[in-house]
Amino acid sequence: MTSQQDIPRNAELFTAYLGSWRDANEADRSESFYTFGFIDQDAIKAAGTDPCYTPVDNSQGFWQFASISASVNGKTIDRSGNTAIADTGTTLALVDKATCKAIYDEIPGSKYDSNQQGYVFPTNTTADQLPVVIFAVGDKQFAVQKEDLAFADAGNGMVYGGIQSRGSLTFDILGDTFLKGIYAIFDQGNRRFGAVQMIEATRNLAPPRRPFKWMKLYYMAKSF
Repeated sequence: MTSQQDIPRNAELFTAYLGSWRDANEADRSESFYTFGFIDQDAIKAAGTDPCYTPVDNSQGFWQFASISASVNGKTIDRSGNTAIADTGTTLALVDKATCKAIYDEIPGSKYDSNQQGYVFPTNTTADQLPVVIFAVGDKQFAVQKEDLAFADAGNGMVYGGIQSRGSLTFDILGDTFLKGIYAIFDQGNRRFGAVQMIEATRNLAPPRRPFKWMKLYYMAKSF
């Protein structure tokens, strides 16, 4: 229908609002939703700011955009030339090895677990001990919610981190760990990706409910 121009350009979009079981006491009651053809104005109003957009390169079939910087506890990481894709079908956020290491270097007791094939950190880590992690989407930076830095129970008093290395991939995959912190706008009509930082009234650092081995880590889906 889009290719046949049956839909107005300003309606050639969908949006994603990903809730979390951790946010049951928030105003949104942890609910998730998608919209097709329109942007939910209640979500924009709750955020208190307009969406920021960045051009998308869809030559590989992904929602791919520039993401040339990150910061961890205020320390900027220059990632010149780096790109990322936004993917609701990916559970984690997968980034370059140097950025990944910089994040876990800021968490006391964290380590790379070869058995889990990823970084883990102590379950009893407090909010003050978790770093502020920010990734660029085009010219604007967006923070990962601290509560989403813990993905799943890894056993032995440890949790598996929600941000891991992308391995040999040449771009980041900003999956649900990142997307839970924003209201995401996939604007196909204008070939751009939009984001609004969501406001978290409370922070729930309760341990993840399920063991790591029960969880499906990630799945990368093409959206174009």
